[in-house]
Amino acid sequence: MLIRERRRPSAVVAAVAVVVLLAGTAGFLVCAGGAVTQLLPRRFTGAQQAMISNWEVAKRWRDLSAGAIFADPIGYQPPAVLDGTGASLTLSADRVGIAKEASCRSAVDSAAAAVLARDGCEAVLRATYVDATDSYVGTVGVAAFANSAQAAAAERQIDAMKLRGGALQPGVLPVAFAGTPAANFTAGGRQLTAISAEGSYLVMYAIGYTDGRPRVPIADDSYADAEMTSMGTGVAGAVASVLGEPPAPPHCPGTPGC
Repeated sequence: MLIRERRRPSAVVAAVAVVVLLAGTAGFLVCAGGAVTQLLPRRFTGAQQAMISNWEVAKRWRDLSAGAIFADPIGYQPPAVLDGTGASLTLSADRVGIAKEASCRSAVDSAAAAVLARDGCEAVLRATYVDATDSYVGTVGVAAFANSAQAAAAERQIDAMKLRGGALQPGVLPVAFAGTPAANFTAGGRQLTAISAEGSYLVMYAIGYTDGRPRVPIADDSYADAEMTSMGTGVAGAVASVLGEPPAPPHCPGTPGC
């Protein structure tokens, strides 16, 4: 009688076990790699970084206090007509009051109001300053937009308005404060106006005399013209630097959804 010897399955089982082990190890490594990737800080694309930064800047007019936006006092450089005389001198503008938040149509000239409304202006913030000698008074206004593209568009459109007959460029309306040197500052007393876009904001200023005199040919008085310009650009620049300063690059320190 012929007896066939049965083959022991140990070699086959061992081979199968090795294959299963290798497959399991590979799967574990894949899963572990995915988990590690998820735990790493999220990396934003350039477009996402720009969007987040724009959002951070655009909400500052709501997040910051009025006193933080409109500092007191604000230092500014003397006009260039002083030559070397005022090289080491810093002039100062003192805040006399901060106005209530205003609509984009009520805080600026009608021509500027139409532009602001068309480009998506949300509100206008204003404050009034006087120089250290109480000779000059200026109102600085901030028109807030949802993004920098809207602010830049508004600046271009208002800049394109040609001044005829010596008329002022449309801009912010003054805010007078009773009992202060700025009590007599009216729209008719504006000697200079200017605008500049900074981030999501259009920063405007209007400068005049504290004695309430109506508009005069300011260009005939080179020093007054230069000093008013220095005060206006200095105050507006300080406000713009607070609102428009680029934020730190955005990063996501946690897991997805942070």
